[in-house]
Amino acid sequence: MTPALLSNKRRAVIAAIATFIVIAAAIAAVVISKRLHAEDKKGPVELHFVASDLTFLTARPLAARLPINGNIVARSEAVVRAKAALDVKQILVREGDTVHAGEVLAQLDTAELQARLAQKTSTRDSARATFELAEKNRTTNHELLDKKFISQNAFDSFDSTFKANHASLDAANAEVDVARIDLSQATVTAPIAGTIAKRYIKVGEKTAVDGQLFSIVDVDSLELQSLVPAAEVARLEKGMHVEVSVDGIPDQTFTGTLDRISPATEEGTRSIMTFFSVNNAGHKLRSGMYAAGEVALSTSSPRPSIPLTAVRTDAGQSVVWTVENNALTRRQVDLGLEDLANGWVEVRRGLPPNVPILASKFDDLKEGAPARAMIDAPEVGKVADAHAHA
Repeated sequence: MTPALLSNKRRAVIAAIATFIVIAAAIAAVVISKRLHAEDKKGPVELHFVASDLTFLTARPLAARLPINGNIVARSEAVVRAKAALDVKQILVREGDTVHAGEVLAQLDTAELQARLAQKTSTRDSARATFELAEKNRTTNHELLDKKFISQNAFDSFDSTFKANHASLDAANAEVDVARIDLSQATVTAPIAGTIAKRYIKVGEKTAVDGQLFSIVDVDSLELQSLVPAAEVARLEKGMHVEVSVDGIPDQTFTGTLDRISPATEEGTRSIMTFFSVNNAGHKLRSGMYAAGEVALSTSSPRPSIPLTAVRTDAGQSVVWTVENNALTRRQVDLGLEDLANGWVEVRRGLPPNVPILASKFDDLKEGAPARAMIDAPEVGKVADAHAHA
C-alpha cells in the first residue's frame, strides 16, 4: 500500500472519531437539559414539621430571675496614716493578720516627741509659777484697794498682769496636751477590727506626714455592688435574696440580701447601683473578688410565653420561625420576663396566637420556603389550649 493511501485512510478514521464525539456531546446536553427542566418543574422540597418540632404562644406565670454581677467590696475598711514624720521602730503585724480595734500595730520612735513634751511641760510649769505670783499680787492689791490704800489704776495694772499670765498658762497647758497627743500617736493602733490587707512601712524607715502605714479590711462585713438597669430596679425590694458564685471558688455558692438601692443612676449609664450584704462566715471571700448570680423575683401573672429554645438571636434581634400559609416565616419579637429555671420567656409583641412555632434550632432555614405543620387545625387549637392551661 502506497503512502498516499495510508494517509487518506488515517484521515477518514480521525473524521469518524470526531463525528462520534460531537454526537455524544449533543446527546448528553439534551439529557442534562431535560433533567434540569424536570427539577425546575419539581421545585424545592416542602419541609414537614411534626408535633414534637412545634410549640405555640402560651399564657403561663413566669418565675423570673434577675441576673446580678459585680465586685465584692468591704463595707468597713480603713487606711492608717502617720501623724508625724518619725522613724519606724517596731512593727507588730503582717498582711493577713486579724486585729481588733485598738490593737497596737507599730511603734514609732518617741525620743523627739518625749523631748518636746518635756520642753512643753517645763514651759507650762514656768507659766504656772508666774501665774500663781500674779494671782497672789492681785489678791493682795485688791485688799489694799478695798481699804483705799492704792488707787484703782494701780490695781488695774495688777489685774491686767494676772489675766495675761492666766492666758499664758492656758496656752502652755494646751501645748502640753498637744505634745502628749503627738506622743500617743507614735503608738499606731487599729481604728477598726479586721484583717491587715497591706503594710506600707518597714522598720527603720521614716514616715511621711499623712503617709500610709496600714490598710485594714473587715472581711466579716462584705457586700456585692451590682449595677442593675433602671427599668429593672422597680422589681427589686429590700430583703430579697441573691445566690452568687465567685471566681476562684468553684463548686460553692454564697448567699446575700439586698440591703440598699442607690437613689440615682450612675453617671454616663442608665443603671442604678445596688448593694447586697454577703454572708462570709467561712472567710473565703475577699474584697475585690468578682461574683455573679441571680435574684429570684416574685412569680408574675400569666403572660404570653414561648420556650427559650424557640428564640434565635440575629444581628442583635430576637427572632422566631413560624409556619404560616404553608411557608416558613421569620418574625422579630419583643421579649420580656425570662423564667430561666423553667425555660420560658414572655413575648410582648410580634407573635399572633395559634401560629405554629419551631420549638428548637433548625439549620439552613429560608424565609418563604415551603413548609407544613403536620397538625390538623382542631389539634392545633387543643395544643394551644393545653399550653394556656399548663
